[in-house]
Amino acid sequence: MTELELEEEKKALAREYKELLRISYQTLTDADKKLIRKAFDVAVDAHKDQRRKSGEAYIFHPIGVAKIVASEIGLGATGIAAALLHDVVEDTPITVEDLEKMFNPKIAQLVEGLTKISQVKKDMNISMQAENFRKMLLTLNDDVRVILIKIADRLHNMQTMDSMPDYKQVKIASETLYIYAPLAHRLGLYNIKNKLEDLGLKYTEPEIYKDIVSKIKETKEEQDAYIKLVSDVLKKSLSEEGVEFIIKGRPKSIYSIRRKMLVQNVSFDEVYDKFALRIIYKSSQHDEKFLAWKIYSIVTDHYRPSPSRLRDWISSPKSTGYEALHITVMGPKGRWVEIQVRSERMDEIAEKGYAAHYKYKQGATEENGLDVWLNLLKEALENSETNAVDFVEDFKMNLYAKEIFVFTPKGEIKSLPKGATSLDFAFSIHSEVGVKTRGTRVNGKLVPLNYELKSGDQIEVITSPNQKPTINWLDYVTTSRAKTKIRNVLNENTKKIAEEGKELLTRKLKHLKITLNEGVVNELVVFFKLKTSLDLFYRVGIGSIENQQLKDYAAQKSNTLINFFKNKIKRSPNTASDEIHKQELSSNYDLLVFGKEQDRLDYKLSSCCNPIPGDEVFGFVTINEGIKVHKKDCPNAISMQSNYAYRIMQAKWIDSTQQEFKAILKITGMDTLGLTNELTKVISNNMHVNIQSISLSGEAGLFNGQVTVIVQNSSILKKLIDNIKKIDGIDKVTRVYKN
Repeated sequence: MTELELEEEKKALAREYKELLRISYQTLTDADKKLIRKAFDVAVDAHKDQRRKSGEAYIFHPIGVAKIVASEIGLGATGIAAALLHDVVEDTPITVEDLEKMFNPKIAQLVEGLTKISQVKKDMNISMQAENFRKMLLTLNDDVRVILIKIADRLHNMQTMDSMPDYKQVKIASETLYIYAPLAHRLGLYNIKNKLEDLGLKYTEPEIYKDIVSKIKETKEEQDAYIKLVSDVLKKSLSEEGVEFIIKGRPKSIYSIRRKMLVQNVSFDEVYDKFALRIIYKSSQHDEKFLAWKIYSIVTDHYRPSPSRLRDWISSPKSTGYEALHITVMGPKGRWVEIQVRSERMDEIAEKGYAAHYKYKQGATEENGLDVWLNLLKEALENSETNAVDFVEDFKMNLYAKEIFVFTPKGEIKSLPKGATSLDFAFSIHSEVGVKTRGTRVNGKLVPLNYELKSGDQIEVITSPNQKPTINWLDYVTTSRAKTKIRNVLNENTKKIAEEGKELLTRKLKHLKITLNEGVVNELVVFFKLKTSLDLFYRVGIGSIENQQLKDYAAQKSNTLINFFKNKIKRSPNTASDEIHKQELSSNYDLLVFGKEQDRLDYKLSSCCNPIPGDEVFGFVTINEGIKVHKKDCPNAISMQSNYAYRIMQAKWIDSTQQEFKAILKITGMDTLGLTNELTKVISNNMHVNIQSISLSGEAGLFNGQVTVIVQNSSILKKLIDNIKKIDGIDKVTRVYKN
């Protein structure tokens, strides 16, 4: 670098430092500023020789993270200092002990927690990423700030990964959507959650992201004018009533628009509540609720509300601590508008989450929803003996879950995730109550254990000292707390049998001249199509694996070497004529090619998304079934790319004229005369399309149809869908996937 560039970099660093102090959410004392300055100097010196992929000095990354921690999460000096130093132990010669001497034990502990997360044992048999997440969550036991800084670190990485290769961008973005965005949501960091989701979409589905962004830009002027129209009306009335307030327009996040388009199966133009307003009012804590409903009354004087879309999180705050009143009203021009009503305190909590709670928490008596949740999480982590992927999947379910509010027999209110059952409720009271549950009554009536609870239900649990969980209970619950406890009780019994099974297996294999070791255990797990070594030992313990099956394994093991050489001989180059080569090619025309070398490998098409030639796909290396091919927008893609990035293979179709594929189309519309006739005509007129089955029905003027067609590739299918859409009376045509 030239002298001039270095000078510019130094100036930029000084600017960043001043900015960091200026945007801090907490009031910094002189001692705080000294601490931050020292952390800044140590970090600058430690990272002085490092550069990022983009060529920028590495130190700008920890500063970027510290700025997010200071302004958007709102941590104090200790959190800011730890963010500045978060990479020094991992990337430079400085140790945790050095930090303890230079600063204080708390900063050293936070940096150690952040370093622990990064250093994960590279065991390829488990998902490294899921294990990574579990380790990250374990650091919550030490200090929740570790997670908060980690989320800031992830946000800054997402904002600055343009210079990375595509496959890395997809992996990091998938992880972000899979775990970091839900975590930010659960910790009440809604702004950060929206940013993480939008950036996640930018890299996992770039075309869709660009399309939505451009459509938002196109309609921005129109939206701004519309929001002004509504807010001008409300401003006048609110001012007349003496309410002190500000009104902001609130653009919907790109990711939430995409999610609505998918879930409701609608186009961008049909997403109906893209318009949103936020009214933030000044109030003492005593008058907050009264004023919120006064504002509700003023809003509904002008616009008719949708009763089914009123959300009152002021009387019953979410367990993340979120409080607000959400009203959806019919605005001018027949458009729905969502209006959020929050006091300044509520707004701060919604923006800053965790940090703002403690600013407003009076005394330690009132239990914060976040504290309750953290305690439940710690319990799940301490008891969890499930494998890491199952754990993360269960945990995720409870991160994003919408909430319901139910009552105990004494009238106390409890919040549970939407979809929770009466058995989940029993476990939410206490694990021991859950384990001994014999039956449940909801609103005085006896109901099954898997009865799905609704807001307002009152539940009574009937227990019995002799009751024990059964394997079916896992299907009756949805919360990770209940699942973990049930698994633990079931596992205690399984473990005893498995230990006996392991000894028995060792003896049986000895007779067959095989020593039981890690390699043999893995081979046996694959041979018997099981998932884990525990399954194997348990089955031997209960006698479901017989001696003859073990003999078959031993015979196969001794033949493996011979087969290996046979395959080697078979794979020698084919010297036969070109004619044979052509025949071989045409019979394999629809083999996908994998990886950069475009290898032809055996594969199976996955049933969860039924890819057809022309679809964008990737290969996933499974343990027992070889390579499975999924569509890039498969519902399971994010989870796979996040948990098992090292098993993902690039894949693409090379030719798609030799084989035919099945696709199912769902068609809805208005039942007009001759529609059926017109529909079959359009399908049969399309070249290279055969109808395999068709079922059409009309009811009260509504037309529903399902057509299974045989096509050669996705472009022919797309053309067919476009042609069907043009038929007068047709409303929607969608491709459906059978799970």
